[in-house]
Amino acid sequence: MSTGDVQGKLMSAAEAVARFVQRGSQVALGGFTVNRNPMLLAREIVRQGIGDLHLVVHSHGQALDLLVGAGMVGRLEIAYAGTGRFAPTCPCFRRAAESGSLEIEDYSNFQMSLRFLAGSLGLPFIPCRSGLGTDLVRREGFSAETRRSPKVASRKMIEAEDPFGRAGGKVLLLPALNPDVALIHAQTVGDDGTVRIKGLTFADVEQARSAGAVVVSCEEIVPARRLRRDPNQNVLPPFLVDAVVLAPHGAHPTACHRFYDYDPRHLRRYGEAARSVEDFRDYLREWVYGPADHEAYLALVGPDDLAAIAADPRLGYAPGLDRR
Repeated sequence: MSTGDVQGKLMSAAEAVARFVQRGSQVALGGFTVNRNPMLLAREIVRQGIGDLHLVVHSHGQALDLLVGAGMVGRLEIAYAGTGRFAPTCPCFRRAAESGSLEIEDYSNFQMSLRFLAGSLGLPFIPCRSGLGTDLVRREGFSAETRRSPKVASRKMIEAEDPFGRAGGKVLLLPALNPDVALIHAQTVGDDGTVRIKGLTFADVEQARSAGAVVVSCEEIVPARRLRRDPNQNVLPPFLVDAVVLAPHGAHPTACHRFYDYDPRHLRRYGEAARSVEDFRDYLREWVYGPADHEAYLALVGPDDLAAIAADPRLGYAPGLDRR
């Protein structure tokens, strides 16, 4: 491993979270359902007790549910929350939504992606046609008091006429998103700070480009010259990255393409624990507050389970994994 020029941005998860995530921050989470969630960073937020967060995500899963269940989230803008067959709807998220303990504003996947895109382009809003005629337009989730927050749009979205006057020209105007910080897990970071994500990037790139600060946890740090040999696979330049956290298996129990698959045993364990508040507290004590650091967390997972989810480097996933 080489650290090179990234040394000035290289820090522990505890340092990165303490520096860039504050109580009340608007936080974008990278990844998708059970893929490349910034799990180490999410666990660290819980350990540090940084609450009243305003999360903005498109479709998310494990990290989102952990933060919601631990009581760290005050409001949420989202398209979907689930972990596939393990929890078609994330259990802590569902409990918070049904109880009304969490303010939620819902959009479609496409709409949330466009909102991050608008933020990354420096636009105040972006038009689209997706969602016309649906309850997404008619129903707002945030209260009038919440709308007075500087980080919340005064309206969820606005239906307007196409200003160019085309026939049937109704459009929706979606407010841009510019989160305070984006938390991303990537496969590789160069020793100059260049970020490479293998496989699907989801909305991570737009989230990072729209955010005030970017924290990237990664599986490995390599010489930048290696990334320059195939630059079209690099997604973020060094000047956009504020902190780098070297964290092998930092997305566990979610997957990191070409490094490891999702961990079905752990996701089942989590899904069972999250069904009740009491069992979820036990889960937090064992898996979040218990381990002293990331190495201790991985020791708790165990070498056999980590070996079982190791990805075939050619396929990018674990072909023989028992996913039941």
